[in-house]
Amino acid sequence: MKRHDEHELPLWRSQIIVPVNVEKYVAKAATLAADAIILDLEDSITPPEKAAARALVGHAVNRCAGAGADILVRINQPLDLAVRDVEAVISPGVMGLVLPKIDSASHVRLLAELVDTVEAARGLPALHSKFMVLIETAEAFGRMAEIASAHPRVVAISIGSEDFSLNTQAQPDPDVLLYPKQQMVIAACAAGILPMGVIGSIANYRDLEGYRAAIARSRRFGLRGASCIHPDIVPLLNAGFGPAPAEIAEAVRIIDAFNSAKAAGRGSLSVDGKMIDIPVVLRAERVVKMAERIRRRDARLVQI
Repeated sequence: MKRHDEHELPLWRSQIIVPVNVEKYVAKAATLAADAIILDLEDSITPPEKAAARALVGHAVNRCAGAGADILVRINQPLDLAVRDVEAVISPGVMGLVLPKIDSASHVRLLAELVDTVEAARGLPALHSKFMVLIETAEAFGRMAEIASAHPRVVAISIGSEDFSLNTQAQPDPDVLLYPKQQMVIAACAAGILPMGVIGSIANYRDLEGYRAAIARSRRFGLRGASCIHPDIVPLLNAGFGPAPAEIAEAVRIIDAFNSAKAAGRGSLSVDGKMIDIPVVLRAERVVKMAERIRRRDARLVQI
């Protein structure tokens, strides 16, 4: 079931993941041009520090409030920790939750029911908190389509490259991850949500040229944005998952030529030596709309 139209989805070209208990990383995230900041309570926090980290989320949200980014919190997977995390972090300043190790649609709905209760108790609008779900096991991969459409809160899905590769006893290499991530793109599009990630691991953040190439390839396969763990990757994600100036100019030429041909009663046309049909025009319109969304976001950042 398609849950969302494209215009309802967030603009998340880039998401920077920061451990909520490291103040200098939180402060740095607030200075970046990331579309979203993910305050992490999961992998980057050791078990003895979970409770203390949870108590820091409110301060971190306030610290990042001026960045213009959407604020998300990655919660923990064991249900006892997830309940405490949800009760601690749901607030007006937190746009959504990143849900790790989701195993089924019923898992998503269980967490959504908990969030319903907390939001209502705090006077927040219904469906205030969005979900990005993470597929990190072979079992969840087999249920990916139903997970993607499990609940209206779900607006994005990603495969956790490292955890998924560990679970399937594979290496997180691009050729290994190509098939699962292609399947994720298809499941996300069927559900009307964002397919997120790069085709490969995000661990080697020092290889900027390799990262740039991986982002470009990922966008060609339909992925819409990705998370990262290092500030240097944020501008690569913003540029790589957004249309380049030449792409925007070409899209405008296609739309203008199509409109002129239509006004003249012609249904076929060519631009720059290429035949243009309806899918090409619709793709061009999508590029122009994305460029406009980015322009509006950048204008908002200047005002902040």
